[in-house]
Amino acid sequence: MITRRRLVVTAVGALCFPFTSFAQRIRAMPRIGVLGAGSAAGWAPMVDALRIGLHELGYTDGKSIAIDYRWGDGNYVRLRGLAAELTALNPDVIVSHASAGVGAAKQATNSVPIVMASIGDPVASGFVSNLSRPGGNITGLAFLSSEIAAKRLQVIKEIMPKVTHVALLFDDSAQRNLRPVLQNAASGMNVTVDFVAITSADQLDVIFGRMSREGVGAVMVQETPLLISKAKAIGATASRHRIASIGFLEVAEGGGLIAYGANIPDMWRRSATYIDKILKGAKPADMPIEQATKFELLINLKTAKALGITVPQSLLVSADKVIE
Repeated sequence: MITRRRLVVTAVGALCFPFTSFAQRIRAMPRIGVLGAGSAAGWAPMVDALRIGLHELGYTDGKSIAIDYRWGDGNYVRLRGLAAELTALNPDVIVSHASAGVGAAKQATNSVPIVMASIGDPVASGFVSNLSRPGGNITGLAFLSSEIAAKRLQVIKEIMPKVTHVALLFDDSAQRNLRPVLQNAASGMNVTVDFVAITSADQLDVIFGRMSREGVGAVMVQETPLLISKAKAIGATASRHRIASIGFLEVAEGGGLIAYGANIPDMWRRSATYIDKILKGAKPADMPIEQATKFELLINLKTAKALGITVPQSLLVSADKVIE
C-alpha cells in the first residue's frame, strides 16, 4: 500500500514537473514593452538602435528577449489605452519616449520599471524628482530640450544677425517649460519669440502662412513624436514660405536650413544598458538619468542659397554634415 502511494506521488510529480519547468523557461525570457508615441515607420531608426544596443549586451529579440510594441501614431489620446495593454502583458520593463509616452506609461503603472529612451526634461515634466536620484519607477536618458532650444536660437542669430522675430513650433504642453529659458535668451539678443502650437500636420501651410505674414524670420522645431514624423514636410513648408527653419536632423534633410540637436537613435541604443541593469536587479529609483552625449550640426546650403542666406565659415567648418 505504501509502495503504491509512492508510485502515485512519483507519477503525479513526473507529470507536473515538465509543465512547471516549461512555464519557468517561458518566463525566463524577459519581456520588454515599447510604448511609441509616434509611428512604427517614423521611429524605425530608434527601434533599430535599441535592438543593436540590446544585441551588444547579449539579447536577441525572439530568442533571449521578447519585445511587444504599441504605437500611438501621433494620437496622444490613444497612449493611455496602449500603455494599459502593455502593462497587462506583465512586462519586466516598459520603454517609452517624449512626455506624452512617458506620462501614459506612468499613469498605467507605478510598479513596472519605465525607461525613458529620449525625453526633453523629465524633472520639469514631473516624472522624476531629480536627475541623479530619480526615485519611483522611472529612469533613462534626457537631452534637456531647454538648453538645445537656447543653442538653436544662438545659431539662428549667428546665421541671421538681423532677425528679430522667431517662432518655436511645438505640439506638446510640456514644451511650455521652454518659455522662461528662451525668453531669457532672446532678451539678450533683441529677438521676440512666439510659441506656436500644432496638433495636426494638416495645419502646416496655414501656420507657416500666418507666420510669414507676421514677419517671422525663423522657426525652431522641437523633437516631439508628431513633428519628428512630419519633419520633411515641415522643412519643405518652411522653405516654401521663405522662413528659415532649425530643428533636428530630418528637418534640414527635408529642406530646412539647419539641424542641431541630440542624436536620438544613439540615446535609444544607450537605453539598452538601463534595460540590462534592471533585468539584473537594479532599481530605477537608484539609477541616475544620463544626458545625451552626441550632438549634431547639419547645414543645408541649398536651402541657404534659396533663402539668400550666407552661412558663416565658422559654422560650416564645425558642421558634421553639409548638404550642397
